[in-house]
Parts: sequence; structure tokens; C-alpha cells
Amino acid sequence: MLAAQVTIRDILSTSTLDSHIRKHIEKLNRFYDRISSCRVVVELSQKHKHQGKLYNARIDITVPGKELVVTRKMSQDIYVALRDAFKAIERQLEEHSKKRHGRVKSHNDSLHGHVARLISREGYGFIEGTDGNEYYFSMTNVSYPQFSQLNIGDAVEYFAESESEGRQAHHVIRERHNNHEIA
Repeated sequence: MLAAQVTIRDILSTSTLDSHIRKHIEKLNRFYDRISSCRVVVELSQKHKHQGKLYNARIDITVPGKELVVTRKMSQDIYVALRDAFKAIERQLEEHSKKRHGRVKSHNDSLHGHVARLISREGYGFIEGTDGNEYYFSMTNVSYPQFSQLNIGDAVEYFAESESEGRQAHHVIRERHNNHEIA
């Protein structure tokens, strides 16, 4: 069970409200089990007195290597403010999870290099990146063309990830301006 810190300020704390928050926290923990800490603050906003009561929900979650924060989810209904804040943190967790597992492609994150070595019989090879680093890749990391169609010297684009064994290339794609490219 995830140890969570719940703070309720300027609002009468009820067991119903606390139970509601704890259920949301349990759902987050089932959704992403690597959460190391969770802090939830629910308060009555002092800044918008002319608009009536506005409740603010803030959530701060720590996962390995990252802190995710949702602030300023305000509503006149405390449960709506909580729902919106938890939905926003779920989206952040989902995005973080996708990035961790290499399922998000961003052109800003792609690297370029060339195939330096191929060990075809065993289904893997190495890319020498323009950054000077060497990246391992296997046949399952090749998106286009097939692994068997790659040649030493082919220019490639890829996404890098540091693994416990070293640097690894994912989503390897042979670049189109290559001499070996089939039209």
C-alpha cells in the first residue's frame, strides 16, 4: 500500500472526503505501481472570495527519476476539483510510463548515426551515433526496413534509451537519402 499524505486546509474534514481521496490514490497506485510518494492538498482558495467558495486540489507524486505535480484544479464543488486533479495526474503518469517504455516518439528526441556492426546470425548490431556513442539494437528494435535488409554503413534514425547493460537504440529506421534505399 502506498503511503500517502493528505492535507485538508480550511475545510471541514469528513470521513467521506478522506475516503474519496484515498480511493483515488489507490486507483493511481493500481494504474502505476512505481509511485514512491503521493501528497494531496485540498483547500479553500482565499484568492477568489468574490466568486464564492472555490476549492483547490493539488497533487504531488514522486516516481523513479521524476516528480509529477498538478496544481490549481479549482471548482465550486470539492469533488469536481479532486476529480479534475486526479485525471490530470493520471494523464501525466500515462505520459511518463509511455516515455519510460519507449512508446512515445518525438522528433526532438530522435538521434542519427550509422550501422557500425551487424551480427546477423544472432539478430543484433550496433549503431555509431553522431554523438560519438555506440548503441546496441536487436532485430526487434528495427522499425524499417527489416533487420535482414540493413547493411553496415546505412544511415539510421533512432530513439536512445539507457538500459542497465548500456545504451540501446529503439525504433531504428533507415534514412531515406541512403544509397541502399529501395524506392
